[in-house]
Amino acid sequence: MTGSSSRMLALLSILQTQRDWPGGVLAERLGVTPRTVRRDVDRLRELGYAIRAVKGPDGGYRMAAGSELPPLLFDDDQAIAVAVALQGAPASGVAIDEAAERALATVRQVMPSRLRHRVDGIRFAAAGQDGAATRVDPAVLETVSAAVRNRRTLRFDYRRDEAPRRSQPHAIVARAGRWYLIGWDLDRDDWRIYRLDRMSPRSPAGAVFLPRDLPAPDAGTFLAARFKGSGTEDRWPCTGEAVIDLPLEDLLPFLGTDTAEELTEGSCRLTVGSWSWTGVLASLARFDAPFTILGPEALVTAARVLASRIDAATRT
Repeated sequence: MTGSSSRMLALLSILQTQRDWPGGVLAERLGVTPRTVRRDVDRLRELGYAIRAVKGPDGGYRMAAGSELPPLLFDDDQAIAVAVALQGAPASGVAIDEAAERALATVRQVMPSRLRHRVDGIRFAAAGQDGAATRVDPAVLETVSAAVRNRRTLRFDYRRDEAPRRSQPHAIVARAGRWYLIGWDLDRDDWRIYRLDRMSPRSPAGAVFLPRDLPAPDAGTFLAARFKGSGTEDRWPCTGEAVIDLPLEDLLPFLGTDTAEELTEGSCRLTVGSWSWTGVLASLARFDAPFTILGPEALVTAARVLASRIDAATRT
């Protein structure tokens, strides 16, 4: 790649941040004169990029939406990022595997040989969801996303419900290969979480609504909280502590959301969360090692009750 082409890619990458850039600042960042910046901007305009001049004491430039799709120009890091993202499409949970494979082949074809070699050297298995029923139709994702963006009420068939659901969609969240809609259910008068792979939106979209405040800092926190059985905070309803007779390296691969603090070479303080105190005990027992409960008292009580149940179950 020539110095001029490399500089134009760098300029394009800066302008794509969608903010105003004074000409002098661009020249300083690129290590050229303002005149060279103006010349490079003119070349990008000839390629179809809509770059408008910004008025002001220093003058400047801003990327605007173009009426036509210009040639796609990526710097090396962007090209690798696109290739990796396309290769990982099966793990996204959206049924775009074939389209992503064709897109990757197209992008690879126009890459210079040095980049093709780098992309070809990145190979990994991106496992999708098992079974067609767990894959999200791209049309469903597009329809629901439009309803979220435009604040339009959604009517959709869901699972085996006989009657269609009505929801004011708030946000879409992707988590572990599945896609979820968080919305205010108009019939249940409460916040609900829906899986997109189980939704069949009805058209047309419903009335515009005024957005409600989500009872959590953001949609991701709200979803994580509900998965842990909490109302609004990303935390387990029950959390206990114990000292377990295992070295830290034996615990780390299996902790998940739990935490461990090394006390000695062969013991750790373990903090475990779950939906119930019995669940906390089950998490402690899964390590198959001696442990001493530190608290709280509710966990100690649950342990005594569970011990009685086990004792009764093993009597002959």
